[in-house]
Amino acid sequence: MQNHFIWDEKLGISVPQLHKAWETYDKTEQAAILLQWEKIRGTIPDRIKEIEIEINQLQDRLSAEENFELSCEYNEKIASMASIINDLWLWYRLNQQVTSKMHG
Repeated sequence: MQNHFIWDEKLGISVPQLHKAWETYDKTEQAAILLQWEKIRGTIPDRIKEIEIEINQLQDRLSAEENFELSCEYNEKIASMASIINDLWLWYRLNQQVTSKMHG
């Protein structure tokens, strides 16, 4: 079976990379893809927690920072990490929709 996932450095997880329409995969391959995705999807909440810890550490530094340029840098990093969390939640929720269609 070919690899249907690709590592996303920014998100820190593998994401689906299907090479054809979902309906064209046979049921066995669909099940294998979904099983692999469920394993990956299960790691998303822990990944989000890791990023939240980093954000909290940056916020602590930001609150004590007196250098304006460093403050701007911390804010930029925090915003970037918040965007990653948002993307991870989107991937996490996507699977709920796909799975309900498969079992519906």
